[in-house]
Amino acid sequence: MNIDNLMSRHLTRYFDSSKTIPAESLQQLLRFLRSTPSSVNVQASRYYVLGTPEGKARLADNLGERFLDNGAKIRDASHVIIFTTRAALPDSHLDEVFGKEQADRRFPDATKQALWESMTRDFLNLRTYGYKDLSHWMEKQSYMALGMTMMAAAELGFDATPLEGFDPASVDAAFKIRETGYTTTVLLALGYPDAAKVYTNPISRFDHDRLFTFV
Repeated sequence: MNIDNLMSRHLTRYFDSSKTIPAESLQQLLRFLRSTPSSVNVQASRYYVLGTPEGKARLADNLGERFLDNGAKIRDASHVIIFTTRAALPDSHLDEVFGKEQADRRFPDATKQALWESMTRDFLNLRTYGYKDLSHWMEKQSYMALGMTMMAAAELGFDATPLEGFDPASVDAAFKIRETGYTTTVLLALGYPDAAKVYTNPISRFDHDRLFTFV
């Protein structure tokens, strides 16, 4: 990946509908997405991968009336990933996380595993009852995975464009997401840019001295 090229590129707004991401490249991306970290390994995100015309059309038709202009991006993309986040964090989810850690021997020493579980529960109680920001905090984990996945897509040779222009309730209803205990957080459209509609004008960002403070 050439970081200099990334620094001068606009996000893709128009995808070439005739081009499809190779299956192995998509699977590499999903393996990477599965590996992305989350605070205290909470793993509070799930993903809907839309690769069929029917799946993409269902999403495009249910973005909400205010966001219909994003429908073309959804339909023309090779694939779209719906990032969803837990609406709450029940004990059953934590039990599942801890059980998987134990099965994978994340902490070979059972004493360390028990200490980790105690510290994790204490931290999550702080987010729930102290900061009162548990839902927002879990969404941050989904966005961290989103950013890392965008960089991985560039490494694999295709583009990734995040979309926040949608009605979460409408998307949730179309895919029965809330019934699973999750809700839609953000969308990620994947594919190749339409060469005839690529933005070539310079990007506009604040100057270096405006952004960075060195201590």
